[in-house]
Amino acid sequence: MPTITTRDGVEIFYKDWGAGQPIVFSHGWPLSADDWDAQMLFFLGKGFRVIAHDRRGHGRSTQTGGGHDMDHYSADLAALTEHLDLRNAIHVGHSTGGGEVTAYLGRHGESRAAKAALISAVPPLMLKTAANPKGLPKEVFDGLQAQLAANRSQFYYDLPAGPFYGFNRPGVKTVEPAVWNWWRQGMMGGAKAHYDGIVAFSQTDFTEDLKKINVPVLVMHSEDDQIVPYVAAGPLSAKLLKNGTLKTYKDFPHGMITTQAETINADLLAFIKG
Repeated sequence: MPTITTRDGVEIFYKDWGAGQPIVFSHGWPLSADDWDAQMLFFLGKGFRVIAHDRRGHGRSTQTGGGHDMDHYSADLAALTEHLDLRNAIHVGHSTGGGEVTAYLGRHGESRAAKAALISAVPPLMLKTAANPKGLPKEVFDGLQAQLAANRSQFYYDLPAGPFYGFNRPGVKTVEPAVWNWWRQGMMGGAKAHYDGIVAFSQTDFTEDLKKINVPVLVMHSEDDQIVPYVAAGPLSAKLLKNGTLKTYKDFPHGMITTQAETINADLLAFIKG
């Protein structure tokens, strides 16, 4: 399996297919590079080089006990782009991966990047604070950690079977294979990484990172996102970005890269070629 080893000795697994302008995909919590299958195959067929890695503690990467924070996530992404000597890259991040992309561009610079897309992404800040009143209370995230610690296997079925893909909405038919593929990816990773990752995606404030980014960024978010609420995410990020464009969807779920892949892929392609 292709891997790189980070400065602190963590092996990061990655996929690297095709040739042409590189698109680098950063996955959401608690998944893996496999969550991008629909996008990687689509863009590979359009002549792009497609790359996706398993975040530390996730998928096939090392189940390390520490380093599960945005500083390490973004440094790992920087190490991957340097190892592969990527130039003029497009960075696409979903959910927590959108935070990773934002932190990477804000903290490691844009010399290797051309554009970025943040899909259902966690920036600028998920946690409710005095300065961020539209965020979610800390008790919500404490509850996620409690469920993970009590019965991770059950938790990782209930989340995709319900709000992640919007299968809890009236009239929406559950796609069981999608639920079990989510479960499979989640259970491949480490419980400690996923437990700590809840703090990383909920409590990291990306405001200053967003302000530093100059490349064009497409912010894609649905008003019916039940995981990362629209009012505290997409529109606020688009405003903080120097060159941000907001694309709003009405009834798509948080996991729209899977359930609405055809639409998302077409919109991403239009942005990349625009």
